[in-house]
Amino acid sequence: MKEHLRNIFRVTEWATSYGKVDLTGDLKAGITTGIMFIPQGMAYAVIAGLPPIYGLYAGVIPLLIYPLFATSRHLSAGPVAVDMIIVAAGISAVTLTASSDVIALVILLTMMTGMLQLLMGSLKLGSMLNFFSRPVITGFIMAAPIIISLTQLENMFGLPVNIDQNLIFILSDFVFDLQLIHLPTLYWTSASILLLVIIKKISPSLPGSMIVLGLGVLIAWLTTIEQQGVEIVGEIEDGLPPLSLPDLSYTSFVALLPTALTLALVQFMTITSLGNVFAKRHGYLIDSNQELISIGSSNFLGSLFSSLPISASFSRTAASDQAGVKTPAANWITAVLVILTLLLLTPVFYYLPMPVLASIIVVSVFGLIDIQEVKFLIRTRRSEGGIAVFTFVATLMIGIQEGILLGVGVSMLMMIYKISRPTVAELGVLPDTHSFKNIERNPDATRIEGILILRIDASFSFINAEFFRDFILSKSKKQNSETRYVIIDGSSINHLDTTAIDSMISVIKSLRTWDMDLYLSGLKGPVRDIVERSGFEEYLGSDHFYRTPHMAVKHVLEKMDEKDDGSRAEKYKSISY
Repeated sequence: MKEHLRNIFRVTEWATSYGKVDLTGDLKAGITTGIMFIPQGMAYAVIAGLPPIYGLYAGVIPLLIYPLFATSRHLSAGPVAVDMIIVAAGISAVTLTASSDVIALVILLTMMTGMLQLLMGSLKLGSMLNFFSRPVITGFIMAAPIIISLTQLENMFGLPVNIDQNLIFILSDFVFDLQLIHLPTLYWTSASILLLVIIKKISPSLPGSMIVLGLGVLIAWLTTIEQQGVEIVGEIEDGLPPLSLPDLSYTSFVALLPTALTLALVQFMTITSLGNVFAKRHGYLIDSNQELISIGSSNFLGSLFSSLPISASFSRTAASDQAGVKTPAANWITAVLVILTLLLLTPVFYYLPMPVLASIIVVSVFGLIDIQEVKFLIRTRRSEGGIAVFTFVATLMIGIQEGILLGVGVSMLMMIYKISRPTVAELGVLPDTHSFKNIERNPDATRIEGILILRIDASFSFINAEFFRDFILSKSKKQNSETRYVIIDGSSINHLDTTAIDSMISVIKSLRTWDMDLYLSGLKGPVRDIVERSGFEEYLGSDHFYRTPHMAVKHVLEKMDEKDDGSRAEKYKSISY
C-alpha cells in the first residue's frame, strides 16, 4: 500500500531530499513564471471568452495539485493559448444551439478533460495515444496564432467581429469596415505591441508583458481612457476562487465530449513532448501515464474551483528552466503569487485596457510560429511537410477540431498507404562476404546468375499482401528467361497473417507454372510459428527454409549444379569469400 501511494504521489521522490539549493532555484523560477503567469493567465481567459479573473483562478488549485503527481521537474503548468482556442471553438459550437452559461460550460469542460485524462492514465494508455503526429501538431500550432489573433480584432481595433464566420469572411468584413476603426483603441494597441517588441529585442529576460500591463494600468488610471471609448477590464471580484460543482447537464456533457477528448489528447501531447525535451536536457525520464494523471488531477480538482483547463506552457517552462528550477515545487511559488494577486491586487486591474491585453495575447502567440519546423519537415520528408500544410489550411478554413481530425485522418491514410506499398529490395552479394545488400544502394553488390533475391522491408499482412504478390511475380517474370529460383530474405518481416500466406501460395503456384521455385530465409521465431501452424511450411516443403540468404543461395546453387553439371557454387564461393 505504501509503495502504491509512492507510485501515485511522486512528490515523495524529491521532497525527502529537498534542500537549500533546491529552494533557491525554485524560488527564482516560481517568481519568474508567476510574473509571466498573471498577464498571460488573464489574457488567455479572454481568448476562451471568459472574464480575465478566470485566468488567475487557473493558477491556484491546479498549480497546487500538479507537483504532487508530476514526474517532470521543469514543467510550468497553467492555461495555454492553443488550448484556449480549442475551448473557445468548442464552447461556441454548443452555445450556438443552446442558451447556456459560457462560464459554466468552460468549467464543465475542464472537469470532463480532467476525467478523460485520469481515465487514460489509469488504463496506462500513455504510450498508445500518439494519434497526433508531429506534422499535425505543427500545422495546428502554425494556424492557432492566426485564429487567436482574429478573436482579438475587436479588442485591438474597436470593431465588431463575428469570429464564427469563415476566415475569408472575417478578413473581408474587416477590410470593408476599416473606416470604422476606433482610433484611440488602435493607438493603445500599436503602442503596446511596439513596446512589447522593443523590450523583447533589448532584453528578452525582462517580463515585457508585466511591464506593459503595469504601464497600461497606470496610464489608464491617470488619463480619461473611458471617456475616449477605450474598453477596460472593469471591476474584478477579489478573493480566492469559490468551491462549487459545475453544472452537470447531460445535454452539455454530450455536446462537449468531442471538445473534451480533443483537448485531453492535445494537452497530453503538449505535456509529454515538452516534458521529454527538458527531461532529456537534464538527464532524467518522465512517465507519460503519470503525467496524464498529474494533469488530469489538476484539471478535475481545478474545475471545482472555477479553473480553466490547464496544461504545460512552453514560454513559462523555458523561463523557469533559465531561472534554475530544480523541482515541481516552483509551481507552488507561482500559485502563491497568483493567490496574493487575487487577495490584494484585483482592484488595480480595474483600469487595465483591453487593447493592452489583446496585444499581449497576439505578441505571445505569434512566438509559436516556427517556419524552420515546417522547412525541416519538408526537407526531411515531403509527405510529412504536406500533412503539416494541409492541417494548417484545414484548421484555418474549416475549423479547429475539424482541422485537427482531418490532419490525423490524412496522417493515418498516409501511414496505411506507406504500409501497403513498402520497400522491396533486390539483393546482391558483397564481394568477399556472405552479406547481401540492396543493389540500387550498393554498386558493389553482385547479382547471382539464375537467382532473384528479394528483401521485404515490412510486416507482411492483408494491407500489403496483394502488392507483395504482384511485385514478386512482376520481378520474377521480367527475369524469367534467366531466373530459375526466387529467394526471399524475410529477416525484416515482423508479422505474417493468413491473407499474406494465401498470397504466398498464389505466388508459388504462378512460379511453378514458369518452372521456378521459391525459398524463404531469415524468418523470425514468431513468424516461423505462424508458417508452421498454418500448414504453409508443409505446402512449400521444409527444405525451402533457411536461416540466412547465404545458406539458401548455397543450397540453390548446388541444386543448379546437379542439374547442369556446372560450377555455379564454386563461382559464388569465389565471389563471396
